[in-house]
Amino acid sequence: MNENPWKTRWTQEHIRAMLLEQFDTFWKKDTGIERSKIKEIEKAIPSPHAIVISGLRRVGKSTLLSQVAHKLGKDLFYYLNFEDDRFSGFQSEDFNDLYQLLVEIFGERTVFIMDEIQNINGWEHFVRRFIEKGFKFFITGSNASLLSKELGTRLTGRYIPIELFPFSFSEFLLFRSEMVPDFQRMTTIDWAHLNTNLSAYLISGGIPDALKYPELPLLRSLYDDVLYRDIASRYRLEAITALKELAYFLMSHPASLISFNKLKEQLRLGSVNTVSSYIEYMENSWLIFTLNLYSYSVKRQQIAPKKVFGIDTGLINSVGFHFSPNTGKLLENLVFLTLRQHTNDVYYYVTPAGFEVDFYLPSQRKIIQVSQRLANSQTREREFRAIEDATKEIPIESALILSDISEKEVQVAGIPVKVQSIPEWLVSF
Repeated sequence: MNENPWKTRWTQEHIRAMLLEQFDTFWKKDTGIERSKIKEIEKAIPSPHAIVISGLRRVGKSTLLSQVAHKLGKDLFYYLNFEDDRFSGFQSEDFNDLYQLLVEIFGERTVFIMDEIQNINGWEHFVRRFIEKGFKFFITGSNASLLSKELGTRLTGRYIPIELFPFSFSEFLLFRSEMVPDFQRMTTIDWAHLNTNLSAYLISGGIPDALKYPELPLLRSLYDDVLYRDIASRYRLEAITALKELAYFLMSHPASLISFNKLKEQLRLGSVNTVSSYIEYMENSWLIFTLNLYSYSVKRQQIAPKKVFGIDTGLINSVGFHFSPNTGKLLENLVFLTLRQHTNDVYYYVTPAGFEVDFYLPSQRKIIQVSQRLANSQTREREFRAIEDATKEIPIESALILSDISEKEVQVAGIPVKVQSIPEWLVSF
């Protein structure tokens, strides 16, 4: 019979001390600013379903759990952090013994708060069994693929997924103790101040710890952790150099079209399957997103170039390479992240005349263009021509151009087109 590596490594006294230490550290954790997702979670608390929060490392999942915990009360939950190296060797069959220890230490409780649960193979068996007993679970994880696979096979219909992104612009303003402005009473100075905040947000991004400790290279460390721990180690990759080169290229070209074939040739990555797999791993680890072309043909969607976006503009600025400030692409990346937090139903589109539409939301029949400035007549004409041309092939009921200023609504090919300033849209979306 094989020995259990966790039980042989740690005595009950060691485990007991770890559980007490984890709980105490978690309860004393700085809860930070209240995240907008807390309202979504509060609505789900009365349900019998597990609440599963996924997102990039260091994006604030544990802090969000801490906010939930303080709303529940100190005596109502158990806390477990499976990122702790003292859980090394822990197996799914150890959950029963662990639960017994938790009861001995904290008494009987019916709520579990679990951090980074994807580190434990078979965790979903324990969660499902205890859900059926009436227990409530709040769970976090940093790998979208592993979580979705396990949730889909074992917890179907028993969980509520919550995706946590870096700070939104509104949360960024809150973090900086800035008031969200009243756009009906904005002065020139108010606009200047708001645009200064947007520029700072575009540069630094929304990773909480990186904003809290700007003097430390935390974004670079985060990036390395994702590449080495969440991807290379988890997927047992040997070609680390190829992974790094691909990730570096993608992070250096936000809001750009990519072709798997061209990436294979340009970076000499061996095969299209290698490129496809590595990009999938990066998406699963929340480092990047890819956007499909909107087309009535599924085959065309699959073979057409994809648009790539980074999870955070601060991370893009820290690890990518740029000859000059890439403000226009970063703004488009920021708009995508805002849209993606509310819907998966987002595409880009190319009109019959070859104009690119930044975003198309088919469920809303709406297109969105992002332009750093509309003052240039050629830029302005291009944005409106793209909208007009798009109406010839896809159903559109409204259009939005996001730029530096707001203007009166106009009609283009019978479609209402709203021009709105990017900061105003970000805080009102």
